[in-house]
Amino acid sequence: MKKCNLFKIIANLACLMTFLCLFSANAVAADHSSKSILTCIKNKKELVVGTSADYPPLEFIDNQNGTNKYVGVDIELAKEIAKDLGVKLVVKNMSFDSLLVALETRKVDMVISGLTPTPERKKSVDFSKIYYRPSGEYFLINKNDRAKYHSLISFKGQKIGAQNGSLQYQLVKKQMPKSHVKGLGKINTLVLALQSGKVSAVVMEELIAKAYAHNNPSLYCFKSDLKEPQAGNAVAVAKNQPDLLKEVNKTVDKVIAKKLVLTKFLPQAAKSMKKSTAKKDPFKYAPYFIKGIELTLVITIFSVLIGVILGTILALMRLSSHLALKIPAICYIELIRGTPQMVQILFVYFGIGAIIQNMSALLAGIIAIGLNSGAYVAEDIRSGINSLPVGQAEAARSLGLSKAATYRYVVIPQAIKNIWPALGNEFITLLKDSSLVSIIGVAETMYQTQLVQTSTYQGVFPLVVAMAIYFIMTFTLTRILSYMERRMNYHD
Repeated sequence: MKKCNLFKIIANLACLMTFLCLFSANAVAADHSSKSILTCIKNKKELVVGTSADYPPLEFIDNQNGTNKYVGVDIELAKEIAKDLGVKLVVKNMSFDSLLVALETRKVDMVISGLTPTPERKKSVDFSKIYYRPSGEYFLINKNDRAKYHSLISFKGQKIGAQNGSLQYQLVKKQMPKSHVKGLGKINTLVLALQSGKVSAVVMEELIAKAYAHNNPSLYCFKSDLKEPQAGNAVAVAKNQPDLLKEVNKTVDKVIAKKLVLTKFLPQAAKSMKKSTAKKDPFKYAPYFIKGIELTLVITIFSVLIGVILGTILALMRLSSHLALKIPAICYIELIRGTPQMVQILFVYFGIGAIIQNMSALLAGIIAIGLNSGAYVAEDIRSGINSLPVGQAEAARSLGLSKAATYRYVVIPQAIKNIWPALGNEFITLLKDSSLVSIIGVAETMYQTQLVQTSTYQGVFPLVVAMAIYFIMTFTLTRILSYMERRMNYHD
């Protein structure tokens, strides 16, 4: 009976937490809709543009003198908009399928990332006038399959790759029912899937497909017979922002009138692509990996601190005889362990981050991973405390130590020693899980690896370098943890 009541309490608390989250999100959205984004942009003298910089020549990253520089047609358009507004341009790079969410939660002021204004997207955001019209969609295939694939019918029963959330994904899904669409978040990942035989073709816009085919001799592209009812790319802005949309359209009109896309933006992008392909060796992109390692270590160290402190508190709360302390700890631990970590990262960044506007992607990643780690550390510590003989605590109390002092000087130290291998495994897992924050644009090791893949048009070798980096970091951490374990055993 008691267990049944406890489960009911937990279920009610979970429902209450969900309601509060939804209520807060709706309140924030309503508050946001009442504010003029254009006024905010001019007040902070900064225009934040969201993009997915893995789509050359529209948007990609060029490494100049060891620094990453966003380049491409869309980036040049963003510069023109910022210049016309008289503000500084800030580019936020993240996964394509996260861009519109970032726009709706005000993480970015607008999105310029080869977006086509489809009816579905128009329900959640507004679009500017079309600034660029590609000639159609292309199939990117392995050159050895040129004789095999030539039209939609030839791909019957095959897997076709397309970027998640993209127009190409919808076109394949609707117009190629006898094929299987395979959606991934990054173009370079799709190309890797193509080269490894996981998909038979990848659908891209003309310029992007030709860029990959030109820079990789093993690939070939040809125009598809997919029917595209609304071809063209536009700038996305939040709903109910007519003043901002008006300013954006002014810049778009200027770009179209002067034909800047064809005469200026594309030639500049071509030069950057030529420089990038001149140094295809991933080892020449050492600054990318070094920066990634630095951020990976920062995320790991601070997440460990959060996880240990929070885990200790939760473990003691769960061991408490007071339901007011015990039940919240159980709810938190079960909620965290019952939801995917990637979902938690997205929720902290886009959900909680909608309330705390200045929360950076790095801080959101650290908090999300630390909160996740705390739940698992709590269970490790609880199991370590429960494994100690009851006589240890009783002996300490009989010597006059308070309950708090008994836990501090007797119980916790022995529990830590018993669970040290489990804690060490959690720390190693946490170091590797830091790669998940790349989805919100944190430039850690995995994120930098994807940039190298895009810049070099190589898929496998940058991953080999990343694997080596993670192995060295985890092996070093393992040796340190083993040394500390031996020291604890030595002092016995």
